[in-house]
Amino acid sequence: MENPLYRQVIHKVETLYDLAERVYQTTFPRPTITFKKSGRNAGSAFLSQNRINFNRVLLAHNADQYFNEVIPHEVAHLLCFKLYGRVKPHGNEWQQIMRETFQCEPQTRHSMDTAPLNLKTVAYKCHCDSHQLSRIRHNKVLHNKARYRCRRCNTELTLATELDL
Repeated sequence: MENPLYRQVIHKVETLYDLAERVYQTTFPRPTITFKKSGRNAGSAFLSQNRINFNRVLLAHNADQYFNEVIPHEVAHLLCFKLYGRVKPHGNEWQQIMRETFQCEPQTRHSMDTAPLNLKTVAYKCHCDSHQLSRIRHNKVLHNKARYRCRRCNTELTLATELDL
């Protein structure tokens, strides 16, 4: 790990684990940490592998948000799995770890600018707004394998035409 930012992330993970061990009076196996770009995800916890993947591009552009929100978020997932087994990903147990152990407000989505990722997207619309779906999601819609709804107005997203843009 030559990148100093990566070393800081690993140190933050270790600090959070040390804190959790004091709070829960037990030891936790340390996770494997990877830094691979993974779509819009800021991070992903792989429970059965005891691994966390962080999006290196978003990390480089949003270090403060990573250290304050993303790293505790992903560590809490692994700790929750070790303490409670399989539970709802952002359920009460996870929220409790976020609030009481890490003193963080439990957020399920990040608000980082994803422009540095240079993702190819396709324009969709609903009744209240326009949306950009990833190529993967767009292909699922085309092949009738998925439908997506607006979180605000709850209408199904439809492919936008040039007139809509």
